[in-house]
Amino acid sequence: MATSEPRNIADISPPSDLPNHADFVIIGGGIIGLAVARQLLLSDERRSVAVLEKESTIATHQTGRSSGVVHAGIYYRPGSQKAELTRRSVGMLREYVETHGLPYIECGKLVIAASESEVPLLRDLEHRATANGVPGLEVVDRAGIERREPAAVGHLAIWSPTTAITDFVAIAERIALDVTTAGGMVISDAEVVDIAQSATKVGVVVGTERRLITAGVAVVCAGVQSDRLAVLAGDSAEPAVVPFRGEYLRLAAAKTELVRGLIYPVPDPNYPFLGVHLTRTVHGDVLVGPNAVLAFARDGYRWRDIEISHLRDLAGTAGFRHLAADHWRRGVVESWRSVNKRAYVRDVQRYVPGVAASDLVRARAGVRAQAVDRSGKLIDDFLVGRKERVVTVRNAPSPGATAALALAEDIAANAAAAI
Repeated sequence: MATSEPRNIADISPPSDLPNHADFVIIGGGIIGLAVARQLLLSDERRSVAVLEKESTIATHQTGRSSGVVHAGIYYRPGSQKAELTRRSVGMLREYVETHGLPYIECGKLVIAASESEVPLLRDLEHRATANGVPGLEVVDRAGIERREPAAVGHLAIWSPTTAITDFVAIAERIALDVTTAGGMVISDAEVVDIAQSATKVGVVVGTERRLITAGVAVVCAGVQSDRLAVLAGDSAEPAVVPFRGEYLRLAAAKTELVRGLIYPVPDPNYPFLGVHLTRTVHGDVLVGPNAVLAFARDGYRWRDIEISHLRDLAGTAGFRHLAADHWRRGVVESWRSVNKRAYVRDVQRYVPGVAASDLVRARAGVRAQAVDRSGKLIDDFLVGRKERVVTVRNAPSPGATAALALAEDIAANAAAAI
């Protein structure tokens, strides 16, 4: 299928067009928030739906800074929401992009055990993926790795031929067009600064001028801002959302032929992160990364992005204090890899030895909104809660974009039940 660049959606409403009331107000214009709005309108076209996005464009944060991988469902605990919704959503997503002429390439993924000591973990992944119904899986040896990725090395690997790549920004923009075509509103530059509830409605306050929109139900799909907005709506401060910055490098154009599709390590089962991997994108480049370091601001894409109020809030949560005490050594390793390019490259060379430090340039960074419970445990599954008339998506990191269409069905049903 031919690829397409993200399109600008002219129908996104300026903040001067804020409505006074909507049946449903969606806070957050990433792919999940937009998909929820679309689903609400698909279920009942008579509904009034408004999406509020604090930035000037939609899909700016997690959606716009992902690697574009459509996950097949290899990693997730069988029976979990991540497993079930990812598998359900892949077919929905493929059909959607084919309908609208958006890019979708099944380039396949190798998850490589670099040494014999990693084979038991690889076998655990194989059992998970099989239980989740991931199609076409094979376990391949060194020769099988080389046939699929001639520049890669490893002891043993899982080959997932249906793992794909796409453009989630283009998909989000197409969904936004669906919303506006169906009579909904997608409003940019509309930062929510307060939320208040009564027995019959929700008041959503927007911007420094404090414009009030009333709603039957509000749905918070705001990534790193979700716990803060939940508190404004009267919900608990925990689980807290902890932002982790993932920094990417990019292969120089002359070296992109080293990677045909997707090359991943066996992940550490103690963390929901997948490790530094090599990812071909639909635009032809190859991303390397990401690592995972604590961000010092909710939108902390650089080391120098520091938000004192955010750090103070984190320090005040029991979950983060336990997390820091239990995993500071891992944090030191990730931080060292962040500032030392050679350490980063050594990890990559375990899988593709032909990559040299001179072949890599700094690329964009993303921030993962990761929920942490009171004990300091990183919450692995999706987490959606409801406080009266406010539904809050507390945890929807990767594979959140892959699962967005199926997850949106569940969130929309939850929201409709609250009205």
